[in-house]
Amino acid sequence: MERKFISVLLAWMELPGLAFAVWMLICFYAPVGGYPNGKVREACTSMIPCHGSSPQLLPKHTITVNGTEFKPGDSIEVHLSGPVFEGFFIQARDAEHLESPALGSFMLADRRASQLLTCGRTKNSAVSHTSKAKKQHIKVYWIAPGDAPKRVQFLATVVKKYRTFWVKIPGPIVSQPNALSPATPLHATSEAVATSHPVSYLSKPFNASSCGRTKFCIRNPSNCDPESASCFFLSFQQEGSSVFIEMSGPSEGYLAFALSHDQWMGDDDAYLCVGEDHHVHTVTAYLKGRSPPVLDSENALEDVSWRLADGLLQCSFRRSIHLPAHKGRFNLNASYYIFLADGEASEGGVIHKHQQQPLITSGMYNVTGLPQDIGGSRSPRLIKAHGALMFIAWITTVSIGVIVARFFKPVWSYSFLFGKEMWFQVHRMLMLTTVMLTGISFVLPFIYRGGWSQQAGFHPYLGCTVMALAIFQALMAGFRPSRHAPRKASAMRAHGCAAPCTEGGC
Repeated sequence: MERKFISVLLAWMELPGLAFAVWMLICFYAPVGGYPNGKVREACTSMIPCHGSSPQLLPKHTITVNGTEFKPGDSIEVHLSGPVFEGFFIQARDAEHLESPALGSFMLADRRASQLLTCGRTKNSAVSHTSKAKKQHIKVYWIAPGDAPKRVQFLATVVKKYRTFWVKIPGPIVSQPNALSPATPLHATSEAVATSHPVSYLSKPFNASSCGRTKFCIRNPSNCDPESASCFFLSFQQEGSSVFIEMSGPSEGYLAFALSHDQWMGDDDAYLCVGEDHHVHTVTAYLKGRSPPVLDSENALEDVSWRLADGLLQCSFRRSIHLPAHKGRFNLNASYYIFLADGEASEGGVIHKHQQQPLITSGMYNVTGLPQDIGGSRSPRLIKAHGALMFIAWITTVSIGVIVARFFKPVWSYSFLFGKEMWFQVHRMLMLTTVMLTGISFVLPFIYRGGWSQQAGFHPYLGCTVMALAIFQALMAGFRPSRHAPRKASAMRAHGCAAPCTEGGC
């Protein structure tokens, strides 16, 4: 017994050395791998790859743009081209202070070759590669921020191979009207993209000063500023026989809200603002089950405006309170649950499923009634309780119960509680608590959904399996043979083998 204990102790003494060796291997190996997936946020300031070598001096790649002037909110087409390269990193900075943070936000033309990154506090303020696949040309769109300096210069870092790269390749300088002419020559394409939208362009972001007074507002987080890069904002303001609607939020693809008679997706009246290329299209749709929205061929919206700046997608429009000629449009003078969602959109305006749970109001509201300023939840309370109880049961009580049965049995074999060994009583109490918490947690999703969910994937089946195994374990423990029965050893082995299967959900 002493030899076994000493060998275990020596093994544990060797673990810190092993851990240190693994840690050293990770530290020295990490820079060698570079950033093949383009997640180069660590290089936001310097734009220098951590490749352990010096950059090349004479660049072979060029940055071109489609115009020389811009106004806040305008979109500028940016091209990076040259000999074959694997990685890249593009930013726009103040031409007078090139060491300043990246400014403005980008939109992608090809999501397979490029991805958006957040440098500093500005969302989508840089673009990088998605893989080491060889490429010769990249196209993106830069959206001028509302507080843009007079002159802006584009910079790019290009990686040809691991140890062959160029840092901060200078690109064209674009300027606001009446600014001094740029000193750096422009590589401008002959094709221009119209950037002035006097009818559909919002000149400034939304504000929440009228929320709760003349506007019905939904904000997430609560009381956030619509100008903030982390604020989701939706407002309704009745004006005669129509309602003026504003929607804003940090999104790379689309924003959408829906009016619903319940808290489930399906049979809902939806409105989407979809970013396509460097424009925003506002459309109405009908949600049928959990299928993609069915877009309307006729748009019942008026006074549509939009804005893309500072990492925010914003749109506003007006619609009549009653639209009897448009099937699927709800009357706005009734009460509904309100959903607010965001997600990605690919070329052609194709929208994809939202990556996070939509914001859902806790109750039904009439947006033409008393103005209010409310929030919502992306995780209903019953589901939060379900997760919390499962966490307590399967991370806390069952783990402690297993440890007590496995390691405290010889320690507490001569200590008794209510006539039985203490280890057994503590183990039994913890395991019964686990079964009770699992049972309560098991019921909560059925109460929330009102039955079985067909769209929840494998999770309900896994939950039913865990619940059945937990009950089976409790029954097996309750009907265990007496201490000297011939089947005692077999029953204990079955109980011990089923335990890890139950805890791991098989």
